[in-house]
Amino acid sequence: MNDSQYNLMADELLLAVEEAIDDCDVDIDYESAGGLLTLMFTTGEHRGSKIIINKQAPLHEIWVATKFNGHHFTYQSEQWIDKRGGGEFWQFLSQAVSLQAGQDITLSEQ
Repeated sequence: MNDSQYNLMADELLLAVEEAIDDCDVDIDYESAGGLLTLMFTTGEHRGSKIIINKQAPLHEIWVATKFNGHHFTYQSEQWIDKRGGGEFWQFLSQAVSLQAGQDITLSEQ
């Protein structure tokens, strides 16, 4: 993958996360700027916590930092895969958002 392909795919992923958050029934705020997407939790046990998703262009990775841990995702076999545990991005994000929101949330690419 070259830099242009990475940037296009990473930007599409961040936009898809924004759309998934907009479509979920939980009040989660977000801000997006320059390859950085911050999810802010306004309710629940972890109110005030954040999940930060950002592009790491030199490495062609997506990094996700949650209240509990951080993960690095690379693009393999047409999906973003966690380098640490091998999990898929959308499954990981759904679990992380559910944990921080205090309720079950399933996010997916539209």
